[in-house]
Amino acid sequence: MRILICEDSVLLREGLVRLLEDAGHEVVAALPDTAGLTETVATTEPELCILDVRLPPTFTDEGIRAALGLRSTHPSLALLVLSQYVEERYASDLIAAQGGPLGYLLKDRVADVAEFLQSVQRIAEGATVLDPEVVAQLLTRRNRDDRMLRLTERERTVLALIAEGKSNQAIAGLLFVSEASVEKHITSIFQKLGFEQDESGNRRVLAALAHIENTGGPIPPATQNGAAR
Repeated sequence: MRILICEDSVLLREGLVRLLEDAGHEVVAALPDTAGLTETVATTEPELCILDVRLPPTFTDEGIRAALGLRSTHPSLALLVLSQYVEERYASDLIAAQGGPLGYLLKDRVADVAEFLQSVQRIAEGATVLDPEVVAQLLTRRNRDDRMLRLTERERTVLALIAEGKSNQAIAGLLFVSEASVEKHITSIFQKLGFEQDESGNRRVLAALAHIENTGGPIPPATQNGAAR
């Protein structure tokens, strides 16, 4: 796929270029900051944009604000935020924004090249991929609301795994249930959270956002023995 990188660290930027090109992707641009980012996206037409959160000139939140801008100007563009930090002020807004696929991974937690490349491919194919630590940090920001109290314990576990970016197949494997059972849980979650089928937007992402914004505790652990149903 065609990928644009926006990363200020020259070593990491060039390393990403080599890694992605070796995997068969085309890096159409590698920028050190957000200056000219919108114009470069328009001229190079990437399928995926990888951005750091903290970029020049202030090294605060330029990258994630640029990602929000791209979500507005190029809504179908897949985005991957790759950073050392969770920028809580804008992360929820980015997750909530309607548009293309999204990923938010933490650099220090990327321990396997093959897994990283797999995450890139999943995002390009339409998945939402959130590092569990990103989810955990965002969980602490908001209090639970009445909608979450409607969910069963198993539905809350499934919802937490959705928020981590797990596929139905992966959730089924973790919980030792069938994919059909997972689909029934997800349908029930959507109904209890008020996300109707004809509602605009991605219901899976909206459900994950509801979990992030309204759950005050940690992510429910995946059942190890399959006993809890």
